[in-house]
Amino acid sequence: MSTHTRDKRLTVPQLVAMKDQRRIVSLTAYSSTLAKVIDPLVDFLLVGDSTAMVGYGRPSTLSMRLHETIAHTRAVVDSTRLACVIADMPFGSYQESHEQAFRNCAQVLSRTGCAAVKLETNQALAGTVAFLVARGIPVMAHIGLMPQFVNLMGGYKAQGLTEESGRTLMADARANLEAGAFSLLLEGVAEPVARAITAASDKPTIGIGASPACDGQILVTEDLLGLGGEHVPRFVQQYADVAEVIRHACTRYAEDVRDGVFPSLQHCYGV
Repeated sequence: MSTHTRDKRLTVPQLVAMKDQRRIVSLTAYSSTLAKVIDPLVDFLLVGDSTAMVGYGRPSTLSMRLHETIAHTRAVVDSTRLACVIADMPFGSYQESHEQAFRNCAQVLSRTGCAAVKLETNQALAGTVAFLVARGIPVMAHIGLMPQFVNLMGGYKAQGLTEESGRTLMADARANLEAGAFSLLLEGVAEPVARAITAASDKPTIGIGASPACDGQILVTEDLLGLGGEHVPRFVQQYADVAEVIRHACTRYAEDVRDGVFPSLQHCYGV
């Protein structure tokens, strides 16, 4: 865990320097309440486009909007002081052109105070990563299973299970590292391929369903808390059943209200 002696916010260069030094701990956050609790426990917080699903109940990440990303990222930055905060750029906000990508990424950084952005990328989009990095925007490159490519991939399927797929992922990783990405997020990548990418990379790899071979791990916080709903990935370990705690507390509250045993206003306010 990251409850060590850090007294100010972790920077991108410090995150990069953790490669081969210790495991990197990260989780997602999209609200002030949750971010405050997690802040001292992790190295970085990702304001993921998974917010579309866990925060808004939408069927996929594709509907996340730029103004929503900015609002949620600002809430997380404003309510934390230790973790590096990274914003997930939503679908359609960076794929059209280098100029579009810079305009939207710059807006996210300047309006939220976050330290970096994450892009779902491959060899074809590595040029966009290079364009952004050359203009002062740190980029975490997300390869492997990419939820924004779900319609092209035919679903949420593990990647790197064949020799050809493994070679493609290695090439994606190499292209984005050469473009200047400060880290690679590997999602749903077969362990041998994740291990090979991690060994070949001089930058940290962060895994989500990509084996313990990576330099760090990330999960959607709601998934590990038992708040992820019906579609929780098989690789997720649930560490608590917070949904049951909430149900129990709210049931007790409802019973007290119905039974008339809730404290009176006079008692609460000393009237």
